[in-house]
This record gives sequence, structure tokens and C-alpha cells, in this order.
Amino acid sequence: MIAFAAKSLYTPHTVIDQPLVLIEDGGIARIGPRGELEVPANTAVTDFGDCILAPGFVDIHIHGAAGHDVMQPASGGRSEMERFLVHCGVTSYYPTTVTAPVDKLLSALEHLATAIESASNNKAGNRRAQALGIHLEGPFLSHARRGVHPPGDLLAPSINVFDKLWQAARGHIHLMTIAPELDGAFEVIAEANKRGVCVSLGHSDADLNAAHMSVAAGARHATHTFNAMRPLDHREPGILGEILSNSRLTADVIADGIHVHPTMIEVLFSAKSPENMVLITDGISATGMPDGRYQLGSLEVELKDGKCMRDGKLAGSVLTMDRAVRNCMQFAHLDLQQSVRTATLNPAQVAGAHKKGILEPGADADFAVLTAGGEVQATVVRGVVVE
Repeated sequence: MIAFAAKSLYTPHTVIDQPLVLIEDGGIARIGPRGELEVPANTAVTDFGDCILAPGFVDIHIHGAAGHDVMQPASGGRSEMERFLVHCGVTSYYPTTVTAPVDKLLSALEHLATAIESASNNKAGNRRAQALGIHLEGPFLSHARRGVHPPGDLLAPSINVFDKLWQAARGHIHLMTIAPELDGAFEVIAEANKRGVCVSLGHSDADLNAAHMSVAAGARHATHTFNAMRPLDHREPGILGEILSNSRLTADVIADGIHVHPTMIEVLFSAKSPENMVLITDGISATGMPDGRYQLGSLEVELKDGKCMRDGKLAGSVLTMDRAVRNCMQFAHLDLQQSVRTATLNPAQVAGAHKKGILEPGADADFAVLTAGGEVQATVVRGVVVE
């Protein structure tokens, strides 16, 4: 058994002052104020001083980092990416696909499934972020709001195609982005929901009625809100009218100050509340790298001055989750505890990761060790400290 101490701890529901956390076999055994817990004999205690212990960050929408794209099969590149993510406080992530020819998409899903199964068998912690499941972004997207997704590879939603993707991923698809206005979308939404997939509305030109009906069919989240969506109009509110007004929908946002203006992030958080918001990075292989050309699936993207562009359009980001947490404090005027929740508990609940995003007995011992300003000082993966 080992133990961690610090100035305070965010569960993130509550704050524990002068906490002590007892770790056994990679999980949290006991947790509480130092004066209320007895440290077993011969237990090593790591004291993080004036820092704050928070759950490890969970990124449910990320295409790559550190030069690696998640649709590439090379495991060495994936290891580099996962080591990079840990230094940003991320302990769990959902590799996110990009629309591609069906054969390439099926192949990517197969190797991602293998990576996820390998990670789940490693109970000791490996000083890297862990892939928990797949986020399928495409091919069921709107041509009108496709962003940089290749138009020739977009497909009409069908249960047959969805099942092929599901089988290739061996059931590891945990999230799926879909445009609800497409013919066949409601049937696919209902089937995916039945299989436990979090269906997310995105890359969509849907009107208000189609968006509302998709929630009735089982959709319960929104992908990078405002981006690749029909704009909000006071007479024709469209998909954003449903997202902003329906408390049954949670929503995520890219809080880099580039994809969405800070004022609109404040509006979004005011409408949805921090309890229903999720921070994502939408990071690509260029994250953590110098200006240059990088891959996003089968696409080549140029990174220059902090923006990832292809054909004049934004193509993902180089945002890191720790930066997103700090930006959210500034843009939406949240305190650190509230902002941490949007990067931990909320995304874990959206994706169904029950032992992640929260610090309590029985949860995995994944921590981000933060300063009061949200800077990452260390990360703990299954009880293993990564400075």
C-alpha cells in the first residue's frame, strides 16, 4: 500500500482539505482528511505539499498528439502520444477516428480495439494515458457541415454499415458522432444507444425538429458545440437551439479561443451549466509539435501559429487538456474545481467510464496534481507517479 497527501483534493464533487489517499493495487482503498485516517505501518507517503489532487483528465475527443495519429497502426507512435498526454494531466482518452474509405476505417478500428484490449490487461499502470474506448466521428456526417472530412467517404447512416464498424471495433465504440437530419439516422441512433454507445450530435445542418427527434431516439450529447453546426438563428434555432435548451443533452466544446470565441463559451456554460459541459481538445498529431505538416487520418494538415488548417478550414486543434481547463476558468469565469469537473467527472460519465473521473474508494488511482492556477505538476496513473 502507498499513500498520497496534499493541501486539498477535488473529488470533484467536494473538496477535502489536508487529504490522505491510500492506494492498493492501482485503486483507491481509502480517502479522507489526514486526521481521520490511520496510515498502515511501512506505507510510503508521497506529500505533494501545496498542490491540489484532482482526478486524472479524460479526453473523449482526440485524434492524436506528439506526431502520432490514432488511425495509424504504429504502436510506438501511440506510446509517445500517451506519454505526452500524461504530462498534460490526461490519464484516460478515447481515440477518435476521421471519415476515411471504409477499408481503412475498418482497419483502424481493428488496431484501436487491439490497443484498448492491451491497455485494459495492464493493471499495474504504465506511466501513460490509457485508451478506454473509441469515438467514431464519421462517416455519418452532413455534407453541408463536414468540415475537412472527405466528402467522397461520407456515408448515409444504416444499421448494416454501423454493424460492420461495430464488429471491426469488437464492441469498443463508446461514442459516435452523427448528423441526425440524414436519412436513416434515427434508426442508427436507436441501435447504437441500445448497444451502450453515447450518441452525439455533430457535423450537422439539422433543424430544430430533427435535433429534437434525435434526442427522443437516444442521442444524449453534442460534439464540439458551435463548430460544424448550423448557426443559431432567432427564428430558425436549428440544432443549436436544441443543444442549448434541452437539459437531457450534455455538450462538449473546444476551449482554445480559436474554434469558439471566449464570449460564446461563456454563453454556452451559462445555458448548460458546468454540470452538463465537457471539455475536449479535438487534438491532432500536431499537438506538442512545431509548425509544419501533419496527418489527420488520411489528410495532410498544416500547423501554423497555433492553428491547424486544410483548404482554408480549421482541422482539429493543438489544444491540451490542462490548457483547456485554465482557459475555461478565464473564458467561462469558473473556479478551478468547476473547471476540473468538466475535464474529469463529466466526460467520464458521458462515456460510461465508471472508475474514472472521480476520486473515491473503488475508483482507479488516476490523479492530476495541480497548482491553484491549474498547472500540472505531476500525474499519477494507477498509483504510479509521473513527474
